[in-house]
Amino acid sequence: MRCAGLSVLAILLSALASQRALSQAAASGQVEPASFANCVAELERYAQSSGVSHATTDQITGLSPDPDVLGAVQSQAEFERPIWEYLDANVSEARVTAGRDKLAEWAGPLDAIEARFGVDRHILVAIWGIESTFGAVLDDSGIVRPVVRSLVTLACGDQSRSAYWRDELMAALQMLERADVAPARMTGSWAGAMGHTQFMPTTYQKHAVDFDGDGKRDLWGASDALASTANYLSSLGWRKSQRWGFGVELPPGFDYSLADETTERPLSMWVELGLRVIGDHAAAIEQAAVLVLPAGAHGPAFLLLPNFRTILGYNTAMSYALSVAHLSDRLRGAPPFAHDWPRQERMLSSSERRELQSLLAKRGLEVGPVDGKVGPRTRAAIRAYQRSVGVAPDGYANSTLLETVRADP
Repeated sequence: MRCAGLSVLAILLSALASQRALSQAAASGQVEPASFANCVAELERYAQSSGVSHATTDQITGLSPDPDVLGAVQSQAEFERPIWEYLDANVSEARVTAGRDKLAEWAGPLDAIEARFGVDRHILVAIWGIESTFGAVLDDSGIVRPVVRSLVTLACGDQSRSAYWRDELMAALQMLERADVAPARMTGSWAGAMGHTQFMPTTYQKHAVDFDGDGKRDLWGASDALASTANYLSSLGWRKSQRWGFGVELPPGFDYSLADETTERPLSMWVELGLRVIGDHAAAIEQAAVLVLPAGAHGPAFLLLPNFRTILGYNTAMSYALSVAHLSDRLRGAPPFAHDWPRQERMLSSSERRELQSLLAKRGLEVGPVDGKVGPRTRAAIRAYQRSVGVAPDGYANSTLLETVRADP
């Protein structure tokens, strides 16, 4: 179906103009109702041009923006909190105990899910625990909110990712069109992530499965949600019967430039370099691993195997993936990390991270986009700077490093 007199390109261009105006208003803390209404109208026309019926697009007619959603875009915990605080919150003793209870309660379905998809049950239950506290938050009206309203708010209010949010909204409307879920039941996170294991609508379309055979791919039911998560991880490349990685102890005088998070070496080679692997690693001794120091030379160190990249495919934040990995280990009976985090250090704010990137870039170091996100390129630039001033090249961005770069003529 097409809108009368309007091409899809024209609809998109009009929607982008409306969205930019709204984003500028949102940035100043004032959302102009007329701008939002215009953007919503453009989204309705775009959905109808994509084949969504008027009856379904009526779900977004007259919606108002959710101010809490726009605020959440700028303060995602996995990117803004120190990694140790995120881990403390997500791998608590209470969650470990509850997770072990869930492993026992759901042993039968987990047996079948493991047999079909080859994904470790401890990883699945860890994701379940971190994403929704084993489903408990799904009934908390103070946390969950209508998915469609959230996605409309983001599609019209987050200029940097408007196309992404629009596509998620279209997928959500298609779910309603097919009656995959009742409108009242379609609740989720501020970002529109749904169900026990928090699938985005496009992920639902591609990877959700009807595991219990009731004719519905129901993410608000634990059985389908766990199986769908296993199916998704399998599609991302999960390797059956392999671990995510290991904690390690580094030898005195270790060359921190080897912890570049990109260079793979067999686990046996890391052992030859003097690393002591924590845990039974005999079965993984010839697997390729990268060495990562999430909090620099003074925090824990990890050898990460390919399955860790699969977890990152579920959520790209290191703090999230490490929380899933560590909680899965705790569920099987492993102890907490042997090495504590440098809790005395202050994590840089987003503006400080951008400042650090700008200062490094002025020195001719390649940091990638100056966006406040410390990724592999920024960490490589940090290591290069650290080597130039004679400190351990661990690639860690903290307040001490920023002060050093500021003071360095």
